[in-house]
Amino acid sequence: MTRRPQTDSRPQHLVVRFSNGRLSCRVSRRTLAVGFALLILCIAIGAASLATGSYPLSVADLVGALLGHGEAMALMIVTEWRLPRVALALLLGGALGMSGAIFQSLTRNPLGSPDIIGFTAGSHSGALVVILVFSGGYYETAAGALAGGILTAFTVYLLAWRRGVQGFRLIIVGIGISAMLGAFNAWMIRKADLQVAMSAVTWSAGSLNGLGTEQLLPVAVLLCLIVPPALLLSRPMRQLEMGDDVARASGVPANRVRLCLMALGVALTATTTASAGPITFIALAAPQIARRLTRSAGVALMPAALTGSLLLLCADWAAQHAFATQLPVGIMTVSIGGLYFLWLIVREGRR
Repeated sequence: MTRRPQTDSRPQHLVVRFSNGRLSCRVSRRTLAVGFALLILCIAIGAASLATGSYPLSVADLVGALLGHGEAMALMIVTEWRLPRVALALLLGGALGMSGAIFQSLTRNPLGSPDIIGFTAGSHSGALVVILVFSGGYYETAAGALAGGILTAFTVYLLAWRRGVQGFRLIIVGIGISAMLGAFNAWMIRKADLQVAMSAVTWSAGSLNGLGTEQLLPVAVLLCLIVPPALLLSRPMRQLEMGDDVARASGVPANRVRLCLMALGVALTATTTASAGPITFIALAAPQIARRLTRSAGVALMPAALTGSLLLLCADWAAQHAFATQLPVGIMTVSIGGLYFLWLIVREGRR
């Protein structure tokens, strides 16, 4: 007598409905579990960042400062110095992870991140023009980064258009545009005044040093405007992964949705670049790490965003405490991301 193998009869997905059933979303149980675990890790690393430093805090002092009690020194260090930096790392890392997921989905290629296809370089160029030529402040730099990213995206999209846009062609064109913009950025810095050039080089390294509440509020407002439309377009984005013909057959206006997603992805990248400078490789690595953790067929926006937040938090903590002097977080992400990039190229080449 043989026994049949027991199988788990529980559904692998949950259906969540909003507005009396008019809106619904289907979520994998494993994706929920991974997202919850990533959120717990983000909270743990964030708490470690708040408690460690040149003025270490105990758990009681940290909790008291977060609740608005305790010593004046601890309250100032936590609420005015460390907490805005941790919050910015969470938000900007999430923006980079979501932006990378959007572009990797549109190109259907793990190399299709804004770092590789030139959109980060475009935002960098726009911000540098404002800093070096017009001596602009924070809001002017943000506008320049957004304008540079959108102009670069339009140029890459136009040059890659051949009766439609294929992911591989978009990546090749983007790599070429990125190299040209990198040379242009280096030329601008070299021709600028020494003091201004030094400030621009420091900003170009990508750093959270010196950022506070003044930068946190605009970033939070911008992301509140950008993230909800991106989440609403996540389902059409997944349908685009099956090809334009299949997407159109299911009622998705392929070109319109693609342009909207590209605009949202560029806006996410530009927001990060304007606030902290070009922080590379988070957008490249986070979606693929999240995809392997969730074991999903494609890249998903929220797991990629949570992974990006965790990566940037870890990189910023290491940049502050792993060496004798503080380093820009962009140096840490480049060092780690470069190894990941080499592994990814070798893996794709073997395929």
